Amino acid sequence: MSTDHISTTTRQSLLTLYWPMVVIAALAMTLRPLLTSTGPLLEEIRLTTGISLQAASLLVVLPMLCMGIFPLLLPWIGRRLSENAWITSGLFAIASASLWRLWLGSSAALIASALIGGTGIAIVQSMAPSIVKRWYAQRVPLAMGIYSAALMAGGGIAATLSPVVAQHYDSWQSGLSIWLLLPVIALLLWWLRPKEILESKISKQSVNFFSNHRAWLLASYFGLANAGYACMIAFLPTYARGLGFSAESSGELIGIMTVFQVIGALGAPVFSSNRLDRRPWLFFAVGIQVAGFAGLMLLPASLLILWVAMIGCGLGACFSLTLTVALDHLSSPKLAGTLTAFVQGIGFIITAIIPYFAGFLREWSGSFQAVWLMLLITLVIMLIVTMKFAPESYAKTMNYS
Repeated sequence: MSTDHISTTTRQSLLTLYWPMVVIAALAMTLRPLLTSTGPLLEEIRLTTGISLQAASLLVVLPMLCMGIFPLLLPWIGRRLSENAWITSGLFAIASASLWRLWLGSSAALIASALIGGTGIAIVQSMAPSIVKRWYAQRVPLAMGIYSAALMAGGGIAATLSPVVAQHYDSWQSGLSIWLLLPVIALLLWWLRPKEILESKISKQSVNFFSNHRAWLLASYFGLANAGYACMIAFLPTYARGLGFSAESSGELIGIMTVFQVIGALGAPVFSSNRLDRRPWLFFAVGIQVAGFAGLMLLPASLLILWVAMIGCGLGACFSLTLTVALDHLSSPKLAGTLTAFVQGIGFIITAIIPYFAGFLREWSGSFQAVWLMLLITLVIMLIVTMKFAPESYAKTMNYS
């Protein structure tokens, strides 16, 4: 009897520890397929709809803008509904946009679906870091690594499989709409979440970080960190097809990038978890991207997979580490969640602008070289800014505990 009791207690303990992470991972996996599934099918989409390359960038830009605007409004509108209501509505919006893509046939409808889905993504994504901080207060780096890895895995799987599904059904709409399954599964898991550790309402504290210089620095850093990802998912498949890759092969490149993103997103937080100073790993995350984008400019065809892998590893590590550094600045989960909402809000607005400008550069220059050079410059700026994230400066630069 005692052995049975110990075994049952152990199972309950493991379930208590890991079940919330399963829910978080399921939420994270819904946040990128809407963006990444269009790139490998862009040629087919353009043939059907006549959408230009710059207009097609709106399929990434609009969701990114939504990801920026909603978190900034969260301190005011978040109090009007419970966390459960916001997450449920966000997942429903993502599912609805994916379902609509099954039968749409115009560029306007496709862009509208990106706006609807982007709104849902923005809602779920702005809530997620505070949930992670609350559920895993003692394991924030690892939990953020798993969240980031799941987010990127969802995007990579979508980019890899969307052309396969589209070819099987002879319809690019099918390749985009199949990702309806992820928000439906996430919604079911969210309803089965461990309710005893979940707060019913968003914090009623009226807090914002618009006047805080460190919050703006973190937000700008986050925006630049995601700019490379936005440009890669928007333009890498087109770039690869210009080098002779097929639709399936170009989608597989996003899949390869995602594998290394997951490695970076999981590895960097784990390796940096024993020290509060995350700057050495941030230097690595940014530096490996510098090497990757330099490779895209100098030796694009012969070593494309290597450059994509290096960029993916750096992007994954940078995403999870940047959010972890933001959470490190404040001990209170509520305040840390508000800070990360601000960081994501301003950051994704910056991120949204860059691929749209990159599309202009591509059409103006007739080459992707100008795009890769622009991203190299942003990475050099990030290397300089990284020096400012010394742990001893956290308390000094924040006006909250």
